[in-house]
Amino acid sequence: MTAYIESISLRNSTLKKLVPHFELIAALFSGVLILTGWLLAQNEMETASALVYLSAFFIGGYAKAKEGIEATLEDKELNVEMLMILAAAGSAAIGYWTEGAILIFIFAVSGALETYTMNKSQREISALMEIQPDMALLLCEGIEKMVHVSELSRGDVIIVKPGERIPADGLISKGRTTIDEAAITGESMPVSKKAGEDVFAGTVNMTGSVYIEVTKKANETLFQKIIELVQSAQSEKSPSQQFIERFEGTYVKIVLAVVGAMMILPHFLLGWSWTETFYRAMVLLVVASPCALVASIMPASLSAISSGARNGILFKGGAHLENLNHVKVIAFDKTGTLTYGKPEVTDIIIRDGLSRNELLQAAASLESRSNHPLAHAVVRYAQQKSISFPPPDHLEDAAGWGVKGVVGLKKWKVGKAAFVGEDAAAAFADGAALQFAEEGKTIIYAADEEGIAAVIALKDVIREETKMALKALQNEGIFTVMLTGDSYKTAEAIAAEAAPGSYIAECLPEQKAVHVKKLLEQYGTVAMVGDGINDAPALASASVGIAMGEGSDVALETADIVLMKNDLSRIAQAIKLSRKMQRIVKQNIIFSISIIVLLIISNFFQVLDLPFGVLGHEGSTILVILNGLRLLKSA
Repeated sequence: MTAYIESISLRNSTLKKLVPHFELIAALFSGVLILTGWLLAQNEMETASALVYLSAFFIGGYAKAKEGIEATLEDKELNVEMLMILAAAGSAAIGYWTEGAILIFIFAVSGALETYTMNKSQREISALMEIQPDMALLLCEGIEKMVHVSELSRGDVIIVKPGERIPADGLISKGRTTIDEAAITGESMPVSKKAGEDVFAGTVNMTGSVYIEVTKKANETLFQKIIELVQSAQSEKSPSQQFIERFEGTYVKIVLAVVGAMMILPHFLLGWSWTETFYRAMVLLVVASPCALVASIMPASLSAISSGARNGILFKGGAHLENLNHVKVIAFDKTGTLTYGKPEVTDIIIRDGLSRNELLQAAASLESRSNHPLAHAVVRYAQQKSISFPPPDHLEDAAGWGVKGVVGLKKWKVGKAAFVGEDAAAAFADGAALQFAEEGKTIIYAADEEGIAAVIALKDVIREETKMALKALQNEGIFTVMLTGDSYKTAEAIAAEAAPGSYIAECLPEQKAVHVKKLLEQYGTVAMVGDGINDAPALASASVGIAMGEGSDVALETADIVLMKNDLSRIAQAIKLSRKMQRIVKQNIIFSISIIVLLIISNFFQVLDLPFGVLGHEGSTILVILNGLRLLKSA
């Protein structure tokens, strides 16, 4: 019984794999029938030949005929599929069975190729869906049990062993490991993770067994958002594609009207025989069909969207990919976008006679009980220096000023200058704090019973790739602007390091959208890059909104493009991909229109026979589809 079930499962799996290829299989089989029909005709078996050709018509043309008839009934608009059906039927009606059958065959092959393109453009997202784990090992009251991922709730603890895929977004609560995040970020290098760090569903746990606290339900994971974003993008059409589809209906009507006139007028005006007149009308019906023109945009657009998704750039639609090509200026939020959004200790000046270890132990001990970002930075710095610190013996938090307490029987203060003694702070280390301030750094002081013990400078450090990313954009002819709420002095210091084209300081969150609108008036097409809730209005106001993947949910929802890995260099990649897509689309359109015009003129001068018309027309369609497929290797 088990063997029987396995055989059925294998058979169903095989059929499932064959379904996407049925159109191509039918087309190739119709080609075999055409060859058979031609051989029968050569042996003067006309009736048998006609029956075989008729079979080739039905088998090869069924998929496209069904598609064309359904679309015509649904949209109440004629389309290119109907033109091909009429042309093939007309060819058969005047005895050109071979030519009509070849038309159906090549049209079926190009249709199968277009279907293949659509399937291939979705392969990356399909692969993601297939690798998403269905089951998770849940730790419940000390007992391990396998559950479906849909049963997981926030706060649940799951165990992921080496080699397994992580089934849910969460935080590592215990253990260390290395994670392969290529499926999410496109980054090929594994990332080391320890307790307290985020992990994402669909990524691979490579080395250590870890306990993970679930932070999102199965339908809210970053993995699921990627799938939804790409599926939505693939269903949304660009303005160019929408125009072509609107144009198609009108064009088909014009072609049919001209073909109708061609069936009559040349007989009377040019003295053609009725057979020649009708034959030339059928050739016109074939060569004037805009198949290649219609296929010029969509395969290229889907290929570009798929390529971007594979490289951690999610376009929410073809329209945004197309708009990116026209961007003249990009505005960047500073905190969390150009910078990491977390202050880091950059400089420490310690009083003579006091050891660095003692100072950091005391400062980190007091700051470890504070939730302030600057306090976290001091604690991180001590940990990075492998300095252990005891809990404070006593602690008082002066909100907005600093903290004071007892560490190792010694009284300490850590905070602003006014909190530790403004005059003494200003005089400490020959006024070194003034120099730090001019560099755009935030200053805090540590003081003990003897007075000022140290001055600590902190700064929101720019991302490693920021300078290179802005330079790459400038090389592409894009003007860059930094928007920040910081003071002019701090903004000037950050701008000197990151080197944007311009910066706007003391910019309140509600003013970002206003500045973006001013840039729109000045430059026409503007992109905005941000990560926070306060960036959402500016992202919505821009021509193209770009969100950092680790940003707020509001920013991710508002943006048109999402950088899954917080890598600003991906923006230049996205622009190059958009420009390459536009070049390919232009190539396709110019090529397809040129071929149509050339074939129509050749037909009018009676130098083009139907078989060559079919080859020229359908061959051009296949070529533009293949040209669009080149984008799958981009980004």
